[in-house]
Order: sequence, then structure tokens, then C-alpha cells
Amino acid sequence: MKFPRRLVATVVVLGLAAAGIFYATRKQPPKVLVHTVARGTVEATVANTRAGTVNARRRAKLAPGQGGQVAALLVTEGDRVTAGQVLMELWNADLKAQRALAESQVLRAKAQADEALLRADLAEREAQRQRDLLAEGASSGEKVDRADSEAKAARAMQRAAAAEATVMQQQIEVVDAQLERTLVRAPFAGVVAEVNGEVGEFVTPSPVGIPTPPAVDLIDDGGPYVTAPIDEVDAARVQVGMSARVTLDAFGKRAFVGRVRRIAPYVLDREKQARTVDVEVEFTEPATDVALLAGYSADVEILLQQHPDAVRVPSEAVRDGAVFVRAADGTVALRSVTTGIANWRFTEITGGLEPGEVVVLSRDREGVVDGAETTVETTGQP
Repeated sequence: MKFPRRLVATVVVLGLAAAGIFYATRKQPPKVLVHTVARGTVEATVANTRAGTVNARRRAKLAPGQGGQVAALLVTEGDRVTAGQVLMELWNADLKAQRALAESQVLRAKAQADEALLRADLAEREAQRQRDLLAEGASSGEKVDRADSEAKAARAMQRAAAAEATVMQQQIEVVDAQLERTLVRAPFAGVVAEVNGEVGEFVTPSPVGIPTPPAVDLIDDGGPYVTAPIDEVDAARVQVGMSARVTLDAFGKRAFVGRVRRIAPYVLDREKQARTVDVEVEFTEPATDVALLAGYSADVEILLQQHPDAVRVPSEAVRDGAVFVRAADGTVALRSVTTGIANWRFTEITGGLEPGEVVVLSRDREGVVDGAETTVETTGQP
């Protein structure tokens, strides 16, 4: 029996179409990212729970010791100043006049003291002369007694005059202390970050418990450090002197070398879900090409342990003590491994894997199960 040629052609076309549809819709092996196991350095680290902050070595928000009108503003923002330099002066002409008056009074008191000293010396010499005359029979006891009394009185007046001169000198010191309260001086060398006030304006110190803008904000930029919150669980493993790496958003992935210099002796509970301990990290190799400005956000990674020649895999390849190992034929097998130290990047493998074997990184992709066939999307060492 012969089939019509048209029917045969139709059957062939339908068969080819069905084969094409089956091939196009068949389930493809999942593509995976892989990593070749090798040796390298693995570190155990802890990091901050939220962004830390770069702090100046010292920072002082300065204000005058008393209120008054600004008479002289001797710096502007960005100026570098020395310790003790006057930054701002309030109107103090009345105190300067008082000081000039006190100086005149000191001069007068010293002159009176000198006069009293001469009178006392003269009175004592006269008393001695009367005693000598009495011994020769040329004077009376009454004259000697009177001369002795006058000498003692003159000496007492001399001491009183000297004391008065001292009081006048101390009055100058009182006025000087009052004058100092009208000056704002730099307590240390640094950079002026902010100036609040202009000549002619009135400024006042901050009332107790009510913060107000400082007259001058002074920063010592000589030794910046980072304060970062560490989770209370991780903080227990941190010790002063441990090495650390610091990264700042302002400088991308560049890492700065640091050292833990202080661990706060208390726990903060500012966050409802986490309690943290503030850790201070100082820069041990200060950058000379960039300025580490106070207020920059920063992240710290504190080195707890380091194994320099360990079998390692990227940490995302390990879950619940197991990895997917990919064979040469493309199939993957779930294998239990023993692990050592780890951080967010690498995990140390102490058993179950050897260098040269290939592990799957993208284990969460659909179809990646024990015994599945896979194809490689990309290969490379992270």
C-alpha cells in the first residue's frame, strides 16, 4: 500500500517540529559558579555592627568663661593655631582700666612700704642710741622705753605697709583672672573647625544641661582614630593591641592599617535588637596622601586569628558543614567537610577537601542538588 507523498511530507514535518519543541523545552542542566580549592591565608575577624566614625585625637568646643560682646575675632575657620593662642576676645576695657589702677596702687603701696622701712630702721637706731647713752649715764630709762616703743611701732607699720603692697599685687592677679575669662584660648594646637559669632555680637556660655553652639570648635587632627560598635558576643574575643583594617566610604575599598587601642568597659543598649561595645582603633600607618577628616564614616575588621597556609574555599560555598563538589563529568555531590577559622570571605577546610578539587559557589540556584548535572557559568578564583 502506498501513502500519498503529501501525507508523508506532512508526517515528516510534524515529527521534526515535535522534536524541535522537545529539544527546546527540555530541562537544561543548571549553570553554576565554581571555585578551585587552593591554599592561602585565612583569617578569623570580627567587624562592626553599624558604621563607625573617625574621631579627632582631641576636640574642644570652646566658649568664653563669661558672657559679653565680641571685641576681637582673631581666627577664621580652617586656621591652624598653637596651644595658648588667643582665638576670641570679649570687650574688657573696664577690666583693663581696673588693672591699670591696681598697678598704680601697687606702686604707691611699695613706696609707702619703703618709707615705713626707713622709718623703722631710723627708730631702731634711735632706740639703740638711747640705750648706749643710758649705759653712760647720759639718758634716762624713760627715754629708752619711749625709743624702744617707737621703734617697735615703726617696725609694725613697716610690716603693715609691706602687707598692703602684697594685697595690691594680688589684686592685680584677681583682675588678670577676670580678664582671662574674657579670652578664648586654644588649649592645644589644632585646626579651627567652626566659629560662631562676629565682632559686636554678644556671646554667652552654655547653661548647664542646655547645649549651644560653641564660640570656637577646635580639632587636634594629629592622631585620628575610629570608634566602632562591636556586637557584645564578638567583643568578648577582642583584645587591646589586636591588628585591624579600616575602610572608609570616602576612599572606596582602600584599607588602612590600625590597632585596637581601647575597649569600652561597658555595653551600650541603644539598639533594641543588639547590644554593642564601642571599640577604638588607632591608625598605625597614617596616610600621608589623604586627610582622615573627623566625622568620616568607617568600618573596622579586627583580626582575631590568622592561618597563612590553609586549605580554603570561599565562605559562600560552605553551609551546615557541607559543600557541593563538582566532578569532571559535570555532576555535583554534597560532601561533608570539617572547618577551621573563617571570615566573610574565606573558610578554612581542615578535612574533606583537597587542593585542586572544584566546589560550587552558587549552591542556591534551582536544580543544584546532590547528583545533578551542571554546566559552568564562569571559573575563577575570587
